[in-house]
Amino acid sequence: MRALAFWGSLGALVFAYLIYPAVSLMRGRWRPRPYVARPITPPLTVVIAAHNEGTVIGRKLAALLASDYPPDSMQVIVASDGSDDETVAAALAAGASRVDVLDLPRSGKAAALNAAIAQANGEILVFTDANSMPAPDALRHLVAPFADQMVGGVAGNQVYRDRAVDGGSGELAYWDIDRRLKAAESRAGSAVSATGALYAIRRELIRDVPEGVTDDFINSTRVVERGRRLVFAADAVVYEDAAGTSGAEFTRKVRVMTRGLRGVIMMRRLLDPRRYGFYSVQLFTQKVLKRLTVVPNLLLLASTALGWKHGRAYRLLGALEVAIGAAAAVGLSFPSSRVGRHPVFSLPAYFCMANAASLLAIRNVIGQRTLVRWDTARTKPITEDPG
Repeated sequence: MRALAFWGSLGALVFAYLIYPAVSLMRGRWRPRPYVARPITPPLTVVIAAHNEGTVIGRKLAALLASDYPPDSMQVIVASDGSDDETVAAALAAGASRVDVLDLPRSGKAAALNAAIAQANGEILVFTDANSMPAPDALRHLVAPFADQMVGGVAGNQVYRDRAVDGGSGELAYWDIDRRLKAAESRAGSAVSATGALYAIRRELIRDVPEGVTDDFINSTRVVERGRRLVFAADAVVYEDAAGTSGAEFTRKVRVMTRGLRGVIMMRRLLDPRRYGFYSVQLFTQKVLKRLTVVPNLLLLASTALGWKHGRAYRLLGALEVAIGAAAAVGLSFPSSRVGRHPVFSLPAYFCMANAASLLAIRNVIGQRTLVRWDTARTKPITEDPG
């Protein structure tokens, strides 16, 4: 039993962090599936769901309205989910007559998105977070792949600004790796899913967003479910700051993992490789195995301790675990220092933080705790609604 736990957990981790990325990169290079991308400007609707985003919504709208996309082809909707700060007033002031502002009661992000979708008139719906600032040409690059009729959704490129924040360096390094994988997956077929910072979906592929799941995951994986491609547009850039504190990032991570796991359960039909081919492997690895690696990590830790006297492999892995733990301790203890921000320390720190968040997410899913309402990481902790 000890050997089975040791080698099984080690195999799962090696597959998730070494074999799968290598295979994805090779598929992107050696088995590309080109798609058409042309400079088109179809009518689009930009949807922003916001709760207490008064500090950023004005800058967000100014950046959107200053973009080089034709104004007469762009509708912008801000759906305020019960904001009790200056979000609505700031959106009205910044948008003037070019922005539709929905001042909604506090019902949760899904309800806010669905209200906005009901009023959308564009052929393409663009979803973006209030704190994600688009480059002037982001929208043009985002819609270019829709020139190919097989493309049903496009994921934008979320770029974190490089600034000294607690826990931010590990997040920056993680997203750099994730971006390369997403590009490779897209070249070979479809990216697994989009990020809420910026993505676009054809209007006919949009359905109501259910509560308690990650909306960007549900919307984008429904594209693949309908037999279309979800591609990654590296030039469709939005800039975002990493979470201001490691505590804020941890809270966000718990929410994302909880809602993400619930989303996978809802879209579990996509895990059937007989119908969806290699995409099912991508989905399982990226959204199930990697989010649950805390389980094989704990099994590996326990089996290594129990097998310390029974072989060199146990001792080597034990020494590696101690080294990773020590590096994580440095990264977590000195997150703002030059040493703590070095990838040697910040990546292990981020890895350990993500595993701790995974444990809480598993608890939430098993306990059927549904995270319906949300607060920004820039204000206060996430509200957890039992349900």
